[in-house]
Amino acid sequence: MPKAIIAPSILAGDFSRLAEEGIKMIKNSADWLHLDIMDGHFVPNITIGAPVVKCLRKAIPKSDVIFDCHMMVSKPEQWVHDFAEAGGDIYCFHYEATNNPSTLIDIIHKTGMKAGIAIKPKTPVSVLFPLADRLDMILIMTVEPGFGGQTFIPSCISKVRALRHRYPDLNLEVDGGLTETNVTLAAEAGANVIVAGTSIFQATHPSTVIQTFRRIVHTYQPSSSPSSPSPLSPSSSPFSSSYTSSSPLPLPPP
Repeated sequence: MPKAIIAPSILAGDFSRLAEEGIKMIKNSADWLHLDIMDGHFVPNITIGAPVVKCLRKAIPKSDVIFDCHMMVSKPEQWVHDFAEAGGDIYCFHYEATNNPSTLIDIIHKTGMKAGIAIKPKTPVSVLFPLADRLDMILIMTVEPGFGGQTFIPSCISKVRALRHRYPDLNLEVDGGLTETNVTLAAEAGANVIVAGTSIFQATHPSTVIQTFRRIVHTYQPSSSPSSPSPLSPSSSPFSSSYTSSSPLPLPPP
């Protein structure tokens, strides 16, 4: 099973100080930064686009953290190259937003980014089975995408369990309403990447929440053998979770 990864969602941060908020999360031991990209079409909300991500990348080098771009957009094919040029590391599109997910995976990989697919709560997990072997990550939404601070939907966790049973070495990400109270459900089912916004950004001590999430994920990882290194895990990738890191290196080949 891949390493535990905690990815604070900047959707819960102060948009007037996004770079500062991102740096703060890295200093508080975040592994990735989860960037919610919304276009007002696929979801009713609008957030940021490639120009803002490019500015964030200028302030936060690739050597310091992975940018996990969650593309809640109606035409994900349209933006791949823009986000690659902006400094994105993972391009995670919604299965529901494209008619050609297989082709889109190839397009993403050709840019050097890692490819992920997200599914909404009502989408059956079985749609991912024909594609999973070519993916670097799968994101299971535990809220309806579009807004932060929503209530966690526990019934979605069965999808994580089904995926982990089939794909023991794949990064499985869970996003939506996760707190110190319910993150155990995701971890026990096999999620190794935890996205959280409000519960981290509104905490008095964000590092404590991040460390608690990481400890809980570790608790439910198989103890009989060491966790498998993931190409997207800070411990095995060229990307450090420490903001003092230097010497940027390219992502490993897809």
